[in-house]
Amino acid sequence: MKKILFFVLAVPVILSGCNDNKKKAEILFQRAELSFKSENYSLAKLQIDSIRMLFPKEVDVRKAGISLMQQIDMKEQYRTLAYLDSMMQIKQLALDSIKGRYTFEKDSVYQEVGNYFYPTQVVEKNIGRSFLRAQVNEIGEMSLTSIYTGGNNIHHTAVKVSINDGTFAETPVSNDSYETTILGRAIEQADYKVGKDGGVAAYIVAHQDKKIRLEFIGDRNYTMIMSSNDVKAVVEISNLARILAAMEEIRKEQKEANLKLRFVERKIQESKVSE
Repeated sequence: MKKILFFVLAVPVILSGCNDNKKKAEILFQRAELSFKSENYSLAKLQIDSIRMLFPKEVDVRKAGISLMQQIDMKEQYRTLAYLDSMMQIKQLALDSIKGRYTFEKDSVYQEVGNYFYPTQVVEKNIGRSFLRAQVNEIGEMSLTSIYTGGNNIHHTAVKVSINDGTFAETPVSNDSYETTILGRAIEQADYKVGKDGGVAAYIVAHQDKKIRLEFIGDRNYTMIMSSNDVKAVVEISNLARILAAMEEIRKEQKEANLKLRFVERKIQESKVSE
């Protein structure tokens, strides 16, 4: 008789505990809904995660939480895309305001991506001259090319820039160099991608108001003072590169956000079909 009485008393206690957990889970879900409506998506996601961790057996509430989480993900991607669109407009305006200062070259047959040069450094204006040329492609990848012209080859594969205070920057050995001879004159070129250029481009920008020595490093070295036009070209191309690189990064983020958005929309559609 005592055993039966204990069982009868225990059942309401268990049921009461189950109902209590369900109520607590539902309260958390309601708070998540309010956070969602007020566009506090981070808090809403934390509250949904709390339902999953604290009340794993409340399946119905957890399902509702998953559905709400999908809506949050969708709203966040729309918000991200709106922000990226506004940033792209700002960068496009910045590009449009300076693009006319540069010369754009692209061979439609051989090149998928064109390059911008500063007008003073286009090839036809610099035949027979030793100098450091700057360029940037349409997706913001900047590079430097050291061009040496002389009576004899020096077989250079790197360059060094410096000023009178003892500081300098030096490229690593180029993986892309070229030599030829035209009308008895040696012509050498070596390319350096900015970011892997030993800080040469950044050094020139930082010391643009100084006399900068340019040293071609090879079997024999050759040193000269960079012309003001060449220094300006590096500075101006660096400015353009920052804008183009930022725009390319925005495009990548837009693509990623759109992929996430399509994934969430598909999941929401699948949930509707399965109901």
